[in-house]
Amino acid sequence: MKLSFSTLGCPAWTLRQVIDLARRERYDGVELRFIEGDAALWKRPEFTGAGLADSRSALRDAGLAVSCVDTSCFFHSPDAAERGRTLEEGRRMIALAASLGAPGIRIFGDRVQPGATRDDTEGWIADALSGLGAEAASAGLETWLETHGDFAPAGATAAIVRRAGGRGTGVVWDPANAYAESGEPPADGLAILGGLVRHVHLKDIRQGKASDPAIPASAWKPVLTGAGTFPLGQVLDLLDAAGFAGHVSFEWEKRWHPQLEEPEIALPHFARWFRLSTSGE
Repeated sequence: MKLSFSTLGCPAWTLRQVIDLARRERYDGVELRFIEGDAALWKRPEFTGAGLADSRSALRDAGLAVSCVDTSCFFHSPDAAERGRTLEEGRRMIALAASLGAPGIRIFGDRVQPGATRDDTEGWIADALSGLGAEAASAGLETWLETHGDFAPAGATAAIVRRAGGRGTGVVWDPANAYAESGEPPADGLAILGGLVRHVHLKDIRQGKASDPAIPASAWKPVLTGAGTFPLGQVLDLLDAAGFAGHVSFEWEKRWHPQLEEPEIALPHFARWFRLSTSGE
């Protein structure tokens, strides 16, 4: 296993800040989601023209891979025109990922919309995954569907990937999503997904209690690694037993939960936890 973190956890940072921390804390890679608050990465000066060459050199000099390029692409809309616009964003991100040597891009399902059926929604997602997967494969990478939303349980995601068929597809497994959405144990999720898993999101979470006003009762909240109730160590054991050789990526949801600890705290904390969990350092 290799270690990375998503820039969802440090959304306001520059690429230089991301690289510096990743190198200092001995991460193997970075997962690109936001840079300076911007998710339209294909437009960024760091990833166009001379800036792209400079960024590739900076990553290479720091010994870092781009483990994944994250899109904001959801394919649950009943509006075919909206899904078409979203496909265009996916294509731009495929081109960016290929230019950075990333193995894949991340897309979502995500929620069955009012007035839509689950079967129709699965079909729209599968069609998008199939099309983007073929384009990604032609560029030397893959398109990965995250276990998220109404399709967080492993069986739901695996069914869409099978329906998509073709080449160039895989799964970003986020076992905490499935745990929070449906109570799915990580062992069950990995047993279902098996060889479809290309990339793994890791985070710790805990559920609110009546005595804890910071978290609404029954809601799940990200917490510093080790402070939650999700069996993160078990996930690492399962992946190790399965011979997983991809990146496990820390997804600190700072962008969506601004009150969380700052990335200067959370990202080194996770790296230390990972090393202790995998090598006893």
